[in-house]
Amino acid sequence: MKNIGIIAKDIARARKAVIKLNRWLASKGKKVHIDEQTASAVGLPGCALKELASRVDMIIVLGGDGTLLSAARLVAASGRKVPLFGVNLGSLGFMAEVSLDELYDNLQKALAGKLRSEERMMLDVSILRAGRKVSAYKVLNDAVVSKGALARMVSLEVTVGEDHLTSVRSDGLILATPTGSTAYSMSAGGPIVHPTLHCMVLTPICPHTLSNRPIAIPDTSLVRVKLTSSSEGAMLTLDGQVACPLRKNDLIEVRKSKQKAEIIKHPAKDYYDILRTKLKWGN
Repeated sequence: MKNIGIIAKDIARARKAVIKLNRWLASKGKKVHIDEQTASAVGLPGCALKELASRVDMIIVLGGDGTLLSAARLVAASGRKVPLFGVNLGSLGFMAEVSLDELYDNLQKALAGKLRSEERMMLDVSILRAGRKVSAYKVLNDAVVSKGALARMVSLEVTVGEDHLTSVRSDGLILATPTGSTAYSMSAGGPIVHPTLHCMVLTPICPHTLSNRPIAIPDTSLVRVKLTSSSEGAMLTLDGQVACPLRKNDLIEVRKSKQKAEIIKHPAKDYYDILRTKLKWGN
């Protein structure tokens, strides 16, 4: 790996880490590409964020899970396969597994190809309005249809392929990848799904009836969600970071993306270790 990208959260701790990391990578003969916002903050040359993924062989993400989600969408939009090395500077670090204290030892191994990476399923999400696609996104965690802040419940019609699944009145519906099963979906009562399984999870948010329960379906499915109630502030939210207002009769289509996120794994932590230590599962 010759070209290394750096994306950092806009916090003082991350900026300080970028300066040291830039020097360390340069001493190893690497060409460093830093996202322009971070580069400007630390007084170094920068690269336009939308161009960064096309220039590098690996991206080091300094921040937390939210920063890693943003980086995954950035890489997916580029159409390239670029591994992400997550360094946790946040409060949870479920996907960004490496701590700052462990950074350089593990990064040395990653650059030498001694750490394994894991592919994570992503979703293609589109909004169709009057039969025309008005927006499209790629997400790593989830797509969420939700009511407005002061509105009543939304009414949704959900189909899987050509089959009617359910009509649901609720505060919303979460469509999650296995990676996203431990995020909003889990908080709403959805199951924990191992990130390498081939499925997506549909989790109603505060449904009006007890019979609307979470369901896992094959990742080969095309899911369509139609907003049949008046919009009144209804939104589609992607990875909890991008929001799009919805209108009555908008159709949201969700399918497995051809793009996958590739995340470099911590050498000494497995998925179940992280469930126990980060989410206190089984305690």
